[in-house]
Amino acid sequence: QVQLVESGGGTVQAGASLRLSCVVSGHTFSRLTMGWFRQAPAKEREFVAAISWSGGAIKYADSVKGRFTISRSNMKSTVYLEMNSLKSEDTAVYYCAADPPPSAIATALHNVRNYEYWGQGTQVTVSS
Repeated sequence: QVQLVESGGGTVQAGASLRLSCVVSGHTFSRLTMGWFRQAPAKEREFVAAISWSGGAIKYADSVKGRFTISRSNMKSTVYLEMNSLKSEDTAVYYCAADPPPSAIATALHNVRNYEYWGQGTQVTVSS
């Protein structure tokens, strides 16, 4: 059974930083393409960032480009989302997701339908 467990959320002031972590178990992590999505109240779930299983392809939503960084540690079966210069509009529940092989091509990393496994989410609240 594949499990994804996020951590690192919290409440911060605008301009602050947070680092989210997602630990994966039950699957060979190095074969998983990993993504971060978020959902604000009364809004649809949206793509934030993704990293291919090889680490060779990375994609960001335009709204976070230059502020957020996604990375992975295959040794720790963990994917990270470093979030800097946080804004109030970043407030949402952040979800970690995994796309097992055969993974989506690089141009489709943003597509929520490619992700089969999801974590329970971690709340990020940014106050202005």
